Amino acid sequence: MSKHSSRASDRRLGDVCVLSGYKGWRTDRQTERQAALLCVKEVQSARIESEGRSMLSSGVRPPAFSTAIRSLQRRSGGGVRDFQEIPHTGSNGWINLLRFWKDGRFSLLHKHMENTFRRLGPIYRESLGSQSSVNIMLPMDIGELFRSEGLHPRRMTLQPWATHRETRRHSKGVFLKNGTEWRSDRLLLNKEVMVASAVRRFLPLLDDVARDFCHSLRQRVETEGVGERDQCSMTLDPSPDLFRFALEASCHVLYGERIGLFSSSPSEESERFIWAVERMLATTPPLLYLPPRLLLALRAPLWTQHATAWDHIFSHAEARIQRGYQRLQTAVGGASDGRFQGVLGQLMEAGQLSSELIKANITELMAGGVDTTAVPLQFALFELARNPDVQERVRAQVLSSWEQASGDPQKALQGAPLLKGVVKETLRLYPVGITVQRYPVRDIVLQNYRVPAGTLVQVCLYPLGRSPEVFECPERFEPSRWAASGEGFRSLAFGFGSRQCVGRRIAENEMQLLLLHILRNFRLTVSSTEELNTKYTLILLPESPPRITFTTRPL
Repeated sequence: MSKHSSRASDRRLGDVCVLSGYKGWRTDRQTERQAALLCVKEVQSARIESEGRSMLSSGVRPPAFSTAIRSLQRRSGGGVRDFQEIPHTGSNGWINLLRFWKDGRFSLLHKHMENTFRRLGPIYRESLGSQSSVNIMLPMDIGELFRSEGLHPRRMTLQPWATHRETRRHSKGVFLKNGTEWRSDRLLLNKEVMVASAVRRFLPLLDDVARDFCHSLRQRVETEGVGERDQCSMTLDPSPDLFRFALEASCHVLYGERIGLFSSSPSEESERFIWAVERMLATTPPLLYLPPRLLLALRAPLWTQHATAWDHIFSHAEARIQRGYQRLQTAVGGASDGRFQGVLGQLMEAGQLSSELIKANITELMAGGVDTTAVPLQFALFELARNPDVQERVRAQVLSSWEQASGDPQKALQGAPLLKGVVKETLRLYPVGITVQRYPVRDIVLQNYRVPAGTLVQVCLYPLGRSPEVFECPERFEPSRWAASGEGFRSLAFGFGSRQCVGRRIAENEMQLLLLHILRNFRLTVSSTEELNTKYTLILLPESPPRITFTTRPL
């Protein structure tokens, strides 16, 4: 074969690999040819190669080819492959788990997933201890998974949480429920936290907290920082303040009361709650893969820490809920005076959930509403600080919208869509939860492999958000990329469909409003624009919180 025909053949084979979703062909010339030959063998049809090249030359880009490739495979006799043929990381889950512990991979699970996709391709199986899953990352496969989730979508049960509820005789909230019971409770909760009328009720409360936070931070910068009044600067780690903001905002929306966390000496009770949430999150992942009841019987220290953290969380919620009941009983005419009593008051007034179920769901919302908001805000401030051009574009839109909205927070957010883009872009690069799980109710085909009904399938968000096959220039922080309509299963940080995060509307608006007021009050800079190293507990965190310089600007 001549050099020219060999190069042409390499290009043809490489094209087929792009069309089939195989990534390894890009590495070097020898590897490219080997991978391409393997790819051609798998698709088993010269016609696929020919038609695939035709599609490539027409300008269609991967991974949009996948459906067409699958159709071509079927027409050319390439059958759907068996579940056991899906590439895997090792068949013995207990050996895999020991390796994870030995190598410290739990804290880098998101990187492990990214590296495994690079090594094995866009689908793989993994067994860890008692858990087995199929992991995917391409939008086409994600769409197929969600189309098979059924009327009562199920995700992986966090068994340590469920065991705590059972041993302490607490009711379970919607996060831990499934089936018809989940659906009936979820529909009632949606009325108070998800629908547009609910958002209109709690938006002013979030705005009050965001304004107060920025006023407090501005006073601190002007008092302790350097420079003149309208250009004072102060460099700090904002994470403790952001945790207090998230807790204050959650309490205001859920309980209808402020707890004064922006004072110079926050309450010990609130600090203990934040500690308990962090401890609960940190101890969850290792417990996921072991039988919790065995650990309970052995009185294992890890389980004891986990259960104690949950006990603190429930104790904090119980005290707040009791005060809420007392306020509602003593208020003249209950909540009929038109004042928003918080989600707790709305649920109690509606009377459709028992007091135990209200307590269970409010506690879950509180536990899930602090770190999962405060941490993305850290990442968002860091990205805005290290991308000054993006920061100025977002600020210009914010200032224009704020002026036209005359202080109305809803109008201000509607007029500044880049704020929503900032939140989406932050969660693309730094997803709070790194997977979304479902158990399909019917057999499905993913990457031409048959996946049986009832299999745990995980959508891996970190590799998805950073894949050049899904996002153009994925390393760039570009909020405007979300301006185009249609997300095509690419923005899934809050989940999808009827089982998406029940606190989504609270979290989205809470983050956008704080960013709005911070950009009005401050310019943000960082001394280093290097990538942040990240670690995984049950959520994605910066390895070390970024230090950010806040410089006041004229209001």
